[in-house]
Amino acid sequence: MTTREPSYREWIARGLAHALLADARQPGGTTPDALRARAEAALGVNPPWLKLLAEELGKRSLATWERTDLPGLTQAILETPALELAFEQDEPPRIRRLILRPADMLPRPMGLDHFALPRLPTLADLAQWLELEPDRLAWLTAASQAFRTPDASSPRLASHYRYQLQPKRLGGLRLLEIPKADLKRAQRRILDDLLQRVPVHEAAHGFVQERSVASHAAAHVGKEVVIGFDLRDFFPSIRASRVHALWRTLGYPEGVARALTALCTHRTSAAVIERLRDDGGLDWMGAKRLAEPHLPQGSPCSPALANLCAFRLDLRLEGLAWVFGATYTRYADDLVFSGPASLRGRFSALRAWVDGIAADEGFALHPRKVRCMPRHHQQRVTGVVVNEKPNTPRVDFDRLKAVLHQCVLHGPASQNRAKVADFRGHLLGHIAWIGQFNPARKARLMRLFERIEWPVVSQSTG
Repeated sequence: MTTREPSYREWIARGLAHALLADARQPGGTTPDALRARAEAALGVNPPWLKLLAEELGKRSLATWERTDLPGLTQAILETPALELAFEQDEPPRIRRLILRPADMLPRPMGLDHFALPRLPTLADLAQWLELEPDRLAWLTAASQAFRTPDASSPRLASHYRYQLQPKRLGGLRLLEIPKADLKRAQRRILDDLLQRVPVHEAAHGFVQERSVASHAAAHVGKEVVIGFDLRDFFPSIRASRVHALWRTLGYPEGVARALTALCTHRTSAAVIERLRDDGGLDWMGAKRLAEPHLPQGSPCSPALANLCAFRLDLRLEGLAWVFGATYTRYADDLVFSGPASLRGRFSALRAWVDGIAADEGFALHPRKVRCMPRHHQQRVTGVVVNEKPNTPRVDFDRLKAVLHQCVLHGPASQNRAKVADFRGHLLGHIAWIGQFNPARKARLMRLFERIEWPVVSQSTG
């Protein structure tokens, strides 16, 4: 898609916007006289229509000026009768001097203004904060990633990601887009020192400090009805435009917001998309989402950014739950409602509302992953049984116990069919998962685990 070239009128409006914003945060900087003086300095003349423009924009409140950016003011100038009058003169206006304001952060919305986010008004500040050379930052964020090979003989695509395809439990392949070392370090810094300082909605439990699968499941224990929905293609559904809007909301100027967006989003390789389509697990809409810049599944930043970008979705679904007398929580793409027995009879209405709200927020429900679980059936929330108290399903315990028993009898190699590199750690992780809900079961599993004879790894001496 080609970018439309700005018209001459838009260039004039942009030049005037630069001048008017230059001292807008100084005391008295937004009075009609101050605005007119800066516009006159930019034009080199003082035509009659300039007074009309200054008076119109001088009516804006200080709060509006504090949150006004260059594109917004440019559009406002384009819509004023004064600019229309300017182009009715014999000689069109000209910008003779470009007046620029110092780079600065934008005010954040109320409620976010007291969070200690890093101040990054320029790309140079961003590069220094990420401990990158400016050229390296430009390379990581370049819109056109065509670079020459070392022998300078032919151009090649510089990809900052590697891909992994993993089989899904219900068929098809799951795509992991994993950033390479340089980009991953930058993303980890953005996550640890920026994103984790911004609060997410209370209903979000996935990838949030002091919340987990356990807290997500605990909210629905002992309810008469539990209803679950899954969002389809959760990370790819969050496009770069939404991520960019988040950075702007957090106060970062346009250039820095674009760079942060480029660091945290990715456009999937056409060859990988074709491979997924050949497998039959990717429909046309899924391919379209991957072909556009989106949150990559595999980036350290993606879960936190997804939670923040889904804030309004959570807000609306929590309000919907209140109307239905239900409780709502979300763990990544897993939406769960629970409540009284009457909720079962209103399941169709709830589903229609959730589907509509999700679509309005840019998401889609997975049609095969909708479940309504009354109390006389087993109720599961992200793999945890919640009928009476949070617990893992008995079948999971029995399956793991059988694996451990075979490891005791025949050695761990007999059960490591998937050739897991750290099979010992793999088993301990499963035991810990069950143990956080049922310590007694953990104790029984650990007694079996401690009887396993692990092969001794020989160490060669130098």
